[in-house]
Amino acid sequence: MRPEDTIDVNIKTLWHSMVKMYNEEAAKFGSTMATAHLLLNIDVDGGTPSTQLGPRMGMESTSLSRMLKGMEERGLIHRVKNPDDGRGVFITLTDLGMEMRAISRDVVVSFNEQVAQLLSPHQLKQFINTCGRINEWIQTKKIQLNEYTQTDS
Repeated sequence: MRPEDTIDVNIKTLWHSMVKMYNEEAAKFGSTMATAHLLLNIDVDGGTPSTQLGPRMGMESTSLSRMLKGMEERGLIHRVKNPDDGRGVFITLTDLGMEMRAISRDVVVSFNEQVAQLLSPHQLKQFINTCGRINEWIQTKKIQLNEYTQTDS
């Protein structure tokens, strides 16, 4: 099987192209795709508990902490103590964070609209369903990698 005929290579290639495209756009605003993605995952009304952001974004807590610190230094977010539990912290958006979030949202919507125009509704639905099913199979362990044992030579 050629690499370009495999599912994983096609997904990885697509993802790398998207990351490059989004990072090029985000750079115009002095930002990154990761920062934009984080802004889009913060609830605009009440903020989001910091403990929910890592799992939502698939990030380790050390990477998330570093990102949040940088975003706070840039004036994009505030950390607010949880009024119900003083140990917890809510991440809220500043006015600048709201502006950057709006730009990020517009970029994502534009990308999705353009792809939707280039695919038929059936192709788009099929793509989304297929990605969802593969993800579900991985999460529920319906798809598992074979365990290969190494023998002494």
